[in-house]
Amino acid sequence: MTSFLESLQSGSTVITAELRPPRAELGSIEGMDAWIDTYHAVRTLTRQDVPVFLTDSAVGTQEENNLRHLVTNLGLDIPRDRIVPFLTAKHSREFCLSYAEQAWQHGFPALVVLGGDRTGGRPRCVEHAWQLRQAIAGREPQLTLGGWANPYADPVQQVNYLADDEFTAEFYLTQVVSHLNVAPVARFIDEARTRGLDRLPALFGVFFYRSANPRTLDILSQFLPVPADRLAAEFEAGATPVDICARTIRAMLDVGARHFYVSNLPLRRAPSTLSAIIERVGALA
Repeated sequence: MTSFLESLQSGSTVITAELRPPRAELGSIEGMDAWIDTYHAVRTLTRQDVPVFLTDSAVGTQEENNLRHLVTNLGLDIPRDRIVPFLTAKHSREFCLSYAEQAWQHGFPALVVLGGDRTGGRPRCVEHAWQLRQAIAGREPQLTLGGWANPYADPVQQVNYLADDEFTAEFYLTQVVSHLNVAPVARFIDEARTRGLDRLPALFGVFFYRSANPRTLDILSQFLPVPADRLAAEFEAGATPVDICARTIRAMLDVGARHFYVSNLPLRRAPSTLSAIIERVGALA
């Protein structure tokens, strides 16, 4: 089976799912039900050859230990080279290094290492995520490490970060992007291509907006760029969540993006929803 990194380096588009583990404060029964749903989604997606990212301390909230639950409950029949855990720096340094060691020992060949939201939850154990990736690379050099970039920030500065030897990553994810704000992403992609950084695989974030609820969009805007008014207009015009997600992927393909991760999928319907999105992207081609 082609490895995750080899898939990204191929000429084919890779569309992955980003799933969020249950929150740590859930009760035992509620948390167990949520993990069962997570296992079913991961099993179905990976058996369909869809890579899965599993987050860690999303937007500053404490989540269950994703690696411990994966190791304990997934079983040996699941292709672990299709599962990529997230590790944020919002833990102790000792925990992070031990986590990376366990990930490799239990057959997970890749790990996304991020700084984590600064505004809530535990503080970071390092100032910048590259410092943690360097420490992990020194401890577990076999791991394929992923980093982070923001295509809505200054493109020259962002590509400078990617080009720096200290970045210490073999692929990277981006901030969530939207077809309603394409120009900055196109400038970022052009800058990366001009500097020869298109050889470093990127997965562009796509958020699955389930509605245009103003309260929800306002909360989301604290963590990612949300074109709330234009999203609301698209929903009002009859677009479905699948339509809107597919429009973003198609718009990004048109400006040179190749790979994507889709976040906020409904957990119990994650495989079927992602399949519908991919089918709709083809219809938009």
